[in-house]
Amino acid sequence: MSWSSAAQGSGWHVAEKALKAFLTWHDLPVPKVHDLEDIGARCVQADASLQGLVERVAQLSQYAWRFRYPGDPYEPTPEEVGQALQFARETFEGILNRLPAEVHL
Repeated sequence: MSWSSAAQGSGWHVAEKALKAFLTWHDLPVPKVHDLEDIGARCVQADASLQGLVERVAQLSQYAWRFRYPGDPYEPTPEEVGQALQFARETFEGILNRLPAEVHL
C-alpha cells in the first residue's frame, strides 16, 4: 500500500468516525457498516442540514475496501488524494460544528 492509498483510506476512516460520533451523540443506533452513504443518511434524519455534506463524502466509501487488499493496480492521483482528504476534513468540521462546544477538541 502506497502513502497515497493510505492517505485516502485514512480520510475515509476520519469521515466514518465523525458520522458515527454524530449518531452516538444523538443516541441513535450506530450501524456496523462502512458505507458512508448509509451512515450519512442516518445522520441526515437527525439533521437535514447535513444532506450536502453527506452527498459529497459518500464517495469516500470505496476507500474502505479499494486499497485495503493487494493486487489492485490502481494508484490514486494526487488530486484524488487531496479531494478525499478535503472531504474528510469538511465532514469532521461539519459534524464538530453541530455539536456543543464542550465536546470540541
